[in-house]
Amino acid sequence: MSETAFPLANNLQNSLHDPMLLGEWFAVAWSREVAPQATLARHVMGRDIVLWREIDGTLHGWLDLCIHRGAKLSLGAVQTHEGQACLVCPYHGWSYGASGQCVAIPAHPEMTPPVKARAQTFIVRERYGVIWVCLGSPAASLPEFSIAEETDFRVLLAGPYRFRALGPRLIENLLDVAHLGIVHAGLLGDPKHSHIEDYEVEKGTRGPEAKDIRIWQPDPDGTGKGAHVSYHYEVQGPLTASFVKYHGDQRFGILAQVAPVDDEHCEMRLVMTMNYGHEIPEAELIAFQDKVTEQDRAIVESQRPELLPLDLQAELHLRSDRMAIAYRKWLREIGMRYGVA
Repeated sequence: MSETAFPLANNLQNSLHDPMLLGEWFAVAWSREVAPQATLARHVMGRDIVLWREIDGTLHGWLDLCIHRGAKLSLGAVQTHEGQACLVCPYHGWSYGASGQCVAIPAHPEMTPPVKARAQTFIVRERYGVIWVCLGSPAASLPEFSIAEETDFRVLLAGPYRFRALGPRLIENLLDVAHLGIVHAGLLGDPKHSHIEDYEVEKGTRGPEAKDIRIWQPDPDGTGKGAHVSYHYEVQGPLTASFVKYHGDQRFGILAQVAPVDDEHCEMRLVMTMNYGHEIPEAELIAFQDKVTEQDRAIVESQRPELLPLDLQAELHLRSDRMAIAYRKWLREIGMRYGVA
């Protein structure tokens, strides 16, 4: 039987209509996926969007819809009309300029296109090799991940990973240090060394932040020797979080962004960066992350309720859950409605 025969919880709080989501930055593609004069279709927040790039590299993000007869603009072509870059509809050839305004209608070449003949445009930015789109007015600046900008760090892009789950469950899983030695035994921890030392959570510049969370890992640097490492977690938005792992002079970090696709699915994209292991092939490092993510998928997609409970009495919490507790409290404080109960 198809998974769609068992829809996720039908609840208004499981809706994509949470106004807060319109102010968020969503990672929807990699910069390398959109070449000059090319288009790329994506689906985020229940909407079809099109990314397209001018010949000079300027990037645009629009609703993937021609206002005339509803064809997908992503099926069209990037062309030039009277010296300006345009995205041309594949159905009747309407040309939309960089502002979204239609500038030419082949069936009526003498006509000035009406003002209503306009594509819906979104704010789009690029950082860390990622294309970020905001569907409304940005509530904050782009996520920060400063170590990805340091010269001795290599940057890798992992994903997208599609989950049949809602965004808050994915972010809380990323923030959950206690599961590393259980779910990722032999990779990121060991059940025999699963003790979590006490730690504190602070109010960071964007959301909850926890520093110096020490855990034992069986092979943190590829030498085969177990050692304690230290994690620094930061919540950067309702569906965006990062961590940096420290082991001596070695640092490894992940910036994770979760974009809702529809009422049942999300896609997670990861920016990974590290200042060691430069000799390890990129494909090998990505394969390792793929394996870790698949282990997480089995757990996250099994969690019930699907909506993250913001009532702290709804699930049992321990001191090792302090970051998750802080995340839930913070979501309630900011008025998050999507994916929570």
